Amino acid sequence: MKRRFLLIAAALLLITLLTLVVIGWTQRQKLLFAASEWIEGRILEDDVAATPPTPDAASYEVLCKQLAQWREELASRHRKAGTTQAKAAIEDEARVVLEHMLPAMMRCWLGTQWDFNGTAAKPGEGKIACGYFVSTVLRDAGLDVNRYRLAQQASQNIIHTFLDPSDCTKMVGVSYQAFREALAEQPPGIYICGLDTHVAFIVNREDSFRFIHSSGAKPWRVVDESPDEAGVLERSNYRIIGNLTANGDFIRTWLAGKRVKVVRN
Repeated sequence: MKRRFLLIAAALLLITLLTLVVIGWTQRQKLLFAASEWIEGRILEDDVAATPPTPDAASYEVLCKQLAQWREELASRHRKAGTTQAKAAIEDEARVVLEHMLPAMMRCWLGTQWDFNGTAAKPGEGKIACGYFVSTVLRDAGLDVNRYRLAQQASQNIIHTFLDPSDCTKMVGVSYQAFREALAEQPPGIYICGLDTHVAFIVNREDSFRFIHSSGAKPWRVVDESPDEAGVLERSNYRIIGNLTANGDFIRTWLAGKRVKVVRN
């Protein structure tokens, strides 16, 4: 009986060991397959991240035409509106349109190469400097402004061309974290952001913001960056921001098609 018990126990132990070996091998295969998938996925992600986006001049042209149609329709209704309240409601509509269309237009430029003297008029058709990126997008959005004269100004003058200094916020010698916290307290909208030697757009949302600009630092092209990626913004000692789309005078200027006089030193 004892010998029979030992034989059964040995058999069970052998079966258990074989089962563990089989399970171990199966899991090993799964782990290797999963690791392979992860590595391949990382390689693909890295390849995608390393490949710059392609500038999209065709979509940009379509967006410009669509926005021009929106502006014409809204402007007509704004002129005919009989009360201040009715005009204000149309201005709110205009703000919504601009806050959707402007970022889409900016992103058509992604991948366009930067150059200090770049004056490209369309995405991908030449190189573009930071000031010309800002001035060209705003001109093509329907602002009647001399993009050459505007682009050649200091960033503060570019902002003050559209916004009164009292509507802007200047921060000098402020840490990047403090700047981010201050921006989070600002209303959503399309901002112009001036730095020490740079100008850009900030698309401010309730949850975060995007920093869209023609970067004179690596990767030397038009980029759309998260707060953690925006090294140029982080390194600057001087920052001035102004919310274009939250400003009633800016909206009314856009609707009316008024000539915008460039602020110069």
